[in-house]
This record gives sequence, C-alpha cells and structure tokens, in this order.
Amino acid sequence: MTSTTAVLREMRWWDIDPVLELEHELFPDDAWSAGMFWSELAHSRGSRATRRYVVAEDPATGRIAGYAGLAAAGDLADVQTIGVGRDHWGGGLGSALLTDLLKHATAFECAEVLLEVRVDNTRAQKLYERFGFEPIGFRRGYYQPGNVDALVMRLSLTEDVTGPAAGIARETETARETETD
Repeated sequence: MTSTTAVLREMRWWDIDPVLELEHELFPDDAWSAGMFWSELAHSRGSRATRRYVVAEDPATGRIAGYAGLAAAGDLADVQTIGVGRDHWGGGLGSALLTDLLKHATAFECAEVLLEVRVDNTRAQKLYERFGFEPIGFRRGYYQPGNVDALVMRLSLTEDVTGPAAGIARETETARETETD
C-alpha cells in the first residue's frame, strides 16, 4: 500500500495505452477495449460534453496510478469506471477520483448518480457507501452471463443527508480515523 499525492487531470488520447494496461491488470476478464475508451473520450470534449474521464498520475514515477469515468444524461449520471493500481490501494486515490466525478456530476446538473460494482468487490462497495451511495438492487449478467454479479448503487445529489458534500465529509473523517489508528 502506497500513499500518494497523485495529480488528477483530464484523460487524454495518449493516456489510453497506459490506462488499458492498468485496466487489464485490474479487470482481466472484463477489461474495456481501446475502442471503448476512444469512444468515451470523444464524448468528453467541447461545450456539449456528456462525459468526464480523469487519470491520476503518480508524481514519483509519472505513471498512471488510477483512472475514472462518468457519463451524464439529463439529471442522471452513471459512474462508468474507477480503477486504482494495486500498489496505490489504501492511499486515498479511489476517494480522490470519486470526489472528482461527483463534482462533475453536480456541474452537469445531475440529480443522482448510479453505479454498478461487482458483488464480490467489498473494497469498492465500502468506498461508495462512505460517500453515501446506497444499494438499490442487483443486476444479473453484468460481469458474468447468467449470474447475479453486480450490485447497483445510487447517490442522490439533491438530498442534504447523502449528497456529495456529506459523503466527502464522511470520507475525510474516515481517513483521519485511519491515520490516527
């Protein structure tokens, strides 16, 4: 576990290859293709952008340590992906990436954010819960045909109790508690 002060920036075309390497490391059976990333990035540019994709660069190595993406449509945003390199797990990078996505969901004037996470990925589920995401159901066949394998979670951006500001505050408190333990 490495704590880092990664630099978040907008994903660029030249980031696709390093992001794909990380994607294949994290999700070997479910990795996105280069074409999927190219298509998503095409929707993240200009005044009519409906997507937000970011990378986190490790300043010590200059390598991509994580990445995340969000798609917005009307008042709904959907977290497309969040990936953090294993050597950066536990360092707060997932929280930083999710915070960036939630800020942009708010800027896109979305009322809620949805995401789907593997039912066996408790690390990611706990991250989302700390931000106020609530489970609302399961999806069959998202990662594996015929299986209930994805937990669908929702965050309201209009409710004071579970909005991103409250989630970020909860995340900060949890990080402080962890640091003092």
